[in-house]
Amino acid sequence: MTAVTPFHLAFPVTDLDEARRFYGELMGCPEGRSSDEWIDFSLFGHQIVAHLAPDTGRAHHNPVDGHAVPVPHFGVVLPWADWEALAARLKEAGVKFEIEPYIRFKGKVGEQGTMFFLDPFGNALEFKTFKDMDQLFAK
Repeated sequence: MTAVTPFHLAFPVTDLDEARRFYGELMGCPEGRSSDEWIDFSLFGHQIVAHLAPDTGRAHHNPVDGHAVPVPHFGVVLPWADWEALAARLKEAGVKFEIEPYIRFKGKVGEQGTMFFLDPFGNALEFKTFKDMDQLFAK
């Protein structure tokens, strides 16, 4: 397997100051370059870019393991302890979860911890973890 390289994702926000508070302060994402129209953040080593854009009003969900999973969504697969720490930080900050942190596919191939929540702009985020990272792409 080749080394994982950082991904790049640009997404819409309606307020850059609020993006700084949510991604920079709450999520702990270091800020990179910025302008009056966008901000780069490091999301666990991946480049995400908050771009000023009008609300897209998207809202779609797909059923997965008995939950309504918001689509589209993005996030990062974290080591177990980091995932638990992030979940605790979000709960302490009063973040409303779309899907509370839980273990999905328990006892099956691909068993994983997962949680879904929205940023202040309605972008859905999923953070997940595997006790066995070899299960990430298991069928």
